Amino acid sequence: MELQALPARIGQVRRIVSAQLRYWRLDPLIDPAALGVTELLANVHRHARPSKQCTVQLWVLLDQLTVSVHDRDPRLPRIRAADTWETCGRGLALIASLSESWGVRPDGSGKVVWFTLPALHLVPEKAGPCAIGWDGPLLEDAAAAAGPRAGVRSAGVG
Repeated sequence: MELQALPARIGQVRRIVSAQLRYWRLDPLIDPAALGVTELLANVHRHARPSKQCTVQLWVLLDQLTVSVHDRDPRLPRIRAADTWETCGRGLALIASLSESWGVRPDGSGKVVWFTLPALHLVPEKAGPCAIGWDGPLLEDAAAAAGPRAGVRSAGVG
């Protein structure tokens, strides 16, 4: 989904991510994925220049959920050690601690920051046509069912 990383939108994105993971029957991943996407969008809101425009994507391949945020700022973030009295500066450290892996890569029009969560033990037993063994509709169908305001896109599913 594409959005402006503004505080009011971040809560909406968290709810959309939660609904999508529920739809995919990946309920145990809702809290860490929602927390991670919140941190990444907060970073875009605080630091991205010249625009707060970004794209959030999530997809599941085999045993892994990947959440990514692409923004238009080419400056790459880094983990820093925040002092105990500081009220911010721990976002990437939090991403590193809650995820299986994470990273950042330059993209022609900015950068992509991503993290992964393990999903192998969550795959439904009945295998279907999709890479995660899901025999239900894909993300495009979920977005269509949610209506035009959801704006959810898939990448790498199926």
